[in-house]
Amino acid sequence: MKIKLQLILLVILGMQSCQSFLDIVPDNIATLDFAFRDRIRAEQYLFTCYSYLPQNLTAGDPGLLAGDAIYSNPTRSGNFPNVGFDLMYRGNNVNSPYLNYWDGSSGAKNLWQGIRDCNIFLENIHSVNEMDSFEKNRWAAESKFLKAYYHFYLMRMYGPIPIVRENLPISATPEEVAVYREPIDDLVAYMVELIDEAVEDLPLIIDNQVSELGRITKPIALAMKAKILVTAASPMFNGNQNYQNLVDSRNVPLFNQTYSDAKWELALAACEEAITVSHQAGHTMYKKENISLNVSDSTKHVLMTSQIVADKWNNEILWASARYNTSNIEKFTLPPLTSDHRLFSGGGTWAPTLKMVEMYYTSHGVPINEDVEYDYENRYSLTTVSDSARYYLQPGARTAILHTEREPRFYGSIGVDGGWVFGLGRNDENAQWPINSKLGELSGRQGIERYSPTSFYLKKLYSYRSTFSGESYINFRWSIPIIRLADLYLLYAEALNETLDAPNEDVYKYVDLIRERAGLESVADSWTKYSVFPQKYQTKEGMRDIIHSERNIELSFEGQRFWDIRRWNKAVDEFSEAPQGWNINGETPEEFYQVRTLEIAPYSLKDVLWPIAQSNISVNNNLIQNPGW
Repeated sequence: MKIKLQLILLVILGMQSCQSFLDIVPDNIATLDFAFRDRIRAEQYLFTCYSYLPQNLTAGDPGLLAGDAIYSNPTRSGNFPNVGFDLMYRGNNVNSPYLNYWDGSSGAKNLWQGIRDCNIFLENIHSVNEMDSFEKNRWAAESKFLKAYYHFYLMRMYGPIPIVRENLPISATPEEVAVYREPIDDLVAYMVELIDEAVEDLPLIIDNQVSELGRITKPIALAMKAKILVTAASPMFNGNQNYQNLVDSRNVPLFNQTYSDAKWELALAACEEAITVSHQAGHTMYKKENISLNVSDSTKHVLMTSQIVADKWNNEILWASARYNTSNIEKFTLPPLTSDHRLFSGGGTWAPTLKMVEMYYTSHGVPINEDVEYDYENRYSLTTVSDSARYYLQPGARTAILHTEREPRFYGSIGVDGGWVFGLGRNDENAQWPINSKLGELSGRQGIERYSPTSFYLKKLYSYRSTFSGESYINFRWSIPIIRLADLYLLYAEALNETLDAPNEDVYKYVDLIRERAGLESVADSWTKYSVFPQKYQTKEGMRDIIHSERNIELSFEGQRFWDIRRWNKAVDEFSEAPQGWNINGETPEEFYQVRTLEIAPYSLKDVLWPIAQSNISVNNNLIQNPGW
C-alpha cells in the first residue's frame, strides 16, 4: 500500500508543531498498514478523528467566553484558564493568537491535524480486514462529517480557509504545498458535499447507547448541514461589504459581494429535512413533565432551563459530548452557598453580564423596554419582593425592579441577589439555597477571589441532582449539548422568515413551540397585548428581531450567541459595549444596586475574524492575513 505521510498541513498551513504522525497513531503502531490491520485498530483511529472536537462550554470554547455574555473574574485567571475572556477584553494578537485552532495552541486543538487524520482514515478504512462493508461505510461517513465540521469551525473563526480535500504525498512540490485560502461559497459547497455523501451511510439512531452515544447520526449530520447553510446565508457571509478588499494574489475575492436570496432557500430546505429526520429518530422537545419532582409548575419551568442542558442525553439533544467533566462548569458558575462550599467553589469565575440580565423577557414574554406594563425607566430602583414571587425570589427581600416580573427562563439562567438555587441537596422549593451577594455576604465579595465580579451567577449550566457535603462536591455528570432540537426549530423559523415578504403561520409555529414550553404566550398574543409595538411580529424585519431575541434567550450560555451575533454581522456594535454589573462593594441595597462599568471592550472590525498566526503567513506567502492584523 502506498503510504502517504504528512507533509500536508505541517508545511501547507505553516503549523509550528512538528509532531510526527507516528506520535498519534493508536498504540504506537509503526505504519499505516498496521494502523488499519484490523477492526480494533481502525476503530481506535476513528476515535482519534473524534478527539479533535473542540470542547464546548469550557475555557477553550470561544462561543462561551469570547463574546459579551460572560465577564470572567480577573482574580481567578491565574488558576482557571481565561483565554476567551482575555480575547474579548484584552485584545487578540497576531504573534500568538488566543484559542488558536489553526495551529493548536493557547487552549485550542489543531483542527488541520484533525482534518489530516480524517483524510488518512478515509484513504485506508476500506482496506481493513474482518469488517463488513456496512460498517466500513458507516465509519467512513462519520469521518467525512467530522472533516466537514472541522472546516466549518475554522470558517466561522477565520472566514475563508484552504480546502483540504486530500492529503498531499511526500513528493508534493513547493508550489503544491503553498495552498491558498478559498472563497466562502466554494468552502460551503464542499462542506455540504461531504455531509451529503455521509448521510446515506449514517444510522438514524444509536442502537448501542452504552458505548456509542455521541457518535454521528443522520439527525446530527443534517442539523449541522442546516446550520452551515444558515450561516452561509446570513449577512456575515452573504454579500458582506466589510471584506470587499480581502482578495488573494490570484485576484480571487474571498467574500462574495452580492447578496443572494437563494442561499436562504437552500438553508430552509436543509432545515426542513433536518427537522423531519430528527422527528423520525424520536427527538422531541423537553417538557416540564420530564421533571419528576413534587414541585409547582413555576419551579418546574425554572428547572427546565437548566435541565434541558443538564439532563443527560435527553430527547431534545441531537448531539452532545460526554468526554469532559461537567463539575468544573458547575464550580465556575454557581454561587458559594455555604462557607464550606466557598472552599472548593470557583463561583463567579464565569459571571453573566448586566447586558444578559436585561436581555430576557418580562413575564409577559416581550423585551423589558417594550412591555407597556413594565417600569423600564426605573428598572434599577428598589422594590420589595412579594410573597407571590416566592418561587423565584426571597419574599421581603429588597431588590431591583429589574429582578422582578421576569420570565421563567430568566430565573432558570441567572442567579441574582435575593434569588434562589434549587437542588444541590435541597429539593424542597420552600427551602431553597438563598443567594445573597452584597459585600461580606455568603455569595458576595469576601476577600480577593471566589465571587462574581458582576454580582450575577450562572444557574443554567448545572444539574440540580449535583450535591455537596462539607468540603466534598459530587457532580451529577451530564452531556454537553452541541446542538438540540430548539436550536434547529429557530434556524428553520429564521430561514423561512427570510424567504418571505412577511412571516406566515409556520414561522410563528416553531417559535411558539419554544415559548409555550417556557411558560409564555404566543408571539402574536404577547406582542398584541403587551408590546409598545403591537404589530411588530407581522413584518419581516420585526419578526427577524423577535427570532434573534428568542435565540439569544433560549440558547443563552450554550455557546451559540457568540456565533449568531457574528453571522448576523452585529459583532462590532454588540461586542464593543462595556460589560456592567451591580456594585459588588455595596453593603446596603442602596449602595449595592448601582450600575458599575467593569472595563472597556476595545472591540473593532478586525476582531471579528481571528488572526492567522504570523508565522504561517511567513512560511506560505499564498496565505493572506485577515484585515487589520
